[in-house]
Amino acid sequence: MDHERGELVSAADGSVRGTQSFVRTLSECWSRPSLTAFEVLWRWTYGVPALVLLWFVGRRVLQQSSLNLAVFDGLTVTRPLDTAQTLTTVMTVLLPAITSQLLWVAPVLMVAWVVWSSVGRTFVLRRAYPELHSRIGTSIVLHFLRAIALAAAFVLWFVYLRWAAATQVAGPLERGLEPNLVSYFALVIVGTLLIFALWSILSWFLSIAPLLAMLRDLGIAKSLSAALRLGEVKGKLIEINLVMGIVKIALLVLAMVFSATPVPFESVATPTFLHVWWTVFTLLYFIASDFFHVARAIAYLKLWGAYQQQSSGRLSADDRDADQAPVRPS
Repeated sequence: MDHERGELVSAADGSVRGTQSFVRTLSECWSRPSLTAFEVLWRWTYGVPALVLLWFVGRRVLQQSSLNLAVFDGLTVTRPLDTAQTLTTVMTVLLPAITSQLLWVAPVLMVAWVVWSSVGRTFVLRRAYPELHSRIGTSIVLHFLRAIALAAAFVLWFVYLRWAAATQVAGPLERGLEPNLVSYFALVIVGTLLIFALWSILSWFLSIAPLLAMLRDLGIAKSLSAALRLGEVKGKLIEINLVMGIVKIALLVLAMVFSATPVPFESVATPTFLHVWWTVFTLLYFIASDFFHVARAIAYLKLWGAYQQQSSGRLSADDRDADQAPVRPS
């Protein structure tokens, strides 16, 4: 325990990188699988009803638009222009119905997620650290602010994708030229990674604010203020958040690679095998993602506690030095 405390203080004062202390946190979370299990439980108790709702909404969209599903039969990656034209036609037909349903589905899902994630994350963190305060109301508001910021990031990403498509695909087609698909996909990949990295770097204080509310029993404004005034530990938190962003990208790439592994054997693999394969690796991806979410939250709490311990020790040392200093005559 003393070794762990000393390592955390070293992480807070800069002599140890934040990712080095994060490795120990990953090991501790791995040794406590119940934390990940409860994280998976509260996320899936939201996700399963949300998927059921989206399935019914999707059926309603198809009924309202009267789309003939036979148009998807000719889709193939060997003819990208024909596929793009088919998808454009499909989206033109579906967009009015999707928009009408999205106006009520999106707010319902967002509110349900904010409330349920606040309750679920509070339960998981209090199971890890029973001394934490239960600030569910504050957490709901702070999670709502983060959800709005995340929605704004998605809007920015969507606008960027439309710009890339207009300049590299639609523009050349209007001029009677061949679309530059290589440049389009390069812009999409680079821009997506850039926006993702910026979100990881800039959104850290929205993630730490609910934790500070539970750790220090703070309200909404004081939690946000404390999250922006973290002193020396701020760089460590940003570092961990950025590493978590890279881990998410790596998990997504791995899931895509393993999902595509049986595609060359599609002629001999049965559809049932392919569906089971894809389902298994999709579930593994979500479980791994939930594990790293728990580890990030606990790493935040550990670094903040180490910083507080270091600050208290520094203040105590300063007080002792002041008491022992000789009094100069006036």
